[in-house]
Amino acid sequence: MKVEWPSVLWVARHGQSAGNVARDKAEAAGLALIDIEFRDIDTPLSPLGMEQSQALGRWFAQQPADERPQVVLCSPYVRARETARIVLEQAGMKPGQDVRLRQDERLREKEFGVLDRLTRFGIKEKFPDLDHQRSHVGKFYFRPPGGESWCDVILRLRSLTEMITREHASERVLVVAHQVIVNCMRYLIENLDESQILAIDKLGDVPNCALTSYRRDPAAGQLAPELVNFIAPLLQSGAPVTAAPDVPAAPKP
Repeated sequence: MKVEWPSVLWVARHGQSAGNVARDKAEAAGLALIDIEFRDIDTPLSPLGMEQSQALGRWFAQQPADERPQVVLCSPYVRARETARIVLEQAGMKPGQDVRLRQDERLREKEFGVLDRLTRFGIKEKFPDLDHQRSHVGKFYFRPPGGESWCDVILRLRSLTEMITREHASERVLVVAHQVIVNCMRYLIENLDESQILAIDKLGDVPNCALTSYRRDPAAGQLAPELVNFIAPLLQSGAPVTAAPDVPAAPKP
C-alpha cells in the first residue's frame, strides 16, 4: 500500500516554558529538586516563550497562503497549546476557519516517572543506581520506573504518523510539541537508527520554537528534509534563542 505523506510537514518545539526557567535556576543553585508549582502538563510558557511563539507566528504570516499550515496537531500540554494558539493568532489564522487545530495525546512530553522534577544532582543523589543504569543502557532504551524510554515515545509516534498519512495526505501540517518528540519524529521520518539520532541529540538541545520541516518528493513519494532547527523567525524578530532540556537529564555522553 502506497503511503501518502503531507505535502509539507513542519515540526516545532514549544516556546520556552516556566519549567525551563525553573530548571535552569535549580541547576545553577545545585539543588536536587526543581521548584515549580505546576504539573508538567500544566506548565505554561514563560514571557520569553510567548515572545518566541509570536515571532514564529509572524514568520508564518509572511509566507504565501499556499505555504501556511492547513492542519495543526498539538501536544495537550499547556506550553505546547499556548505556543500553537499564539502562532495562529500572529499568523492571522482562525481555528475552524483557516486551519484545523487538534490536540493529540500521542504528542505529549516524554514521561519521566520517578525522575520527574529532579535535577542532574538530584537524580544522582536520590537514585544513584538508576543514574548508573541509564549511563550503561543509554537514553534510547532506558525507561525510568513509571516513565518512558525514547523507544516508548517512538512507538506512539508510529501510530501518529500513520494517522497523518491516512487523514492528512497532501495537506500542509504543523506539529507543535516537545524536544524529544522533535527528535523522535526525525528518527521515524528520516529512517535513522539509535546511533544516528543520539549523535544528533548530542549536538545540542532543540531550540524553543525552532522548525524542522519536510517536503514531499512526488517522484519518490517520500518526505525530503528541508529545514533543521530553523531559528530565522526568532532572529528576524529579535527574540532571544533558547535551547534547554524540558526536564532534568544526565549529561550527554
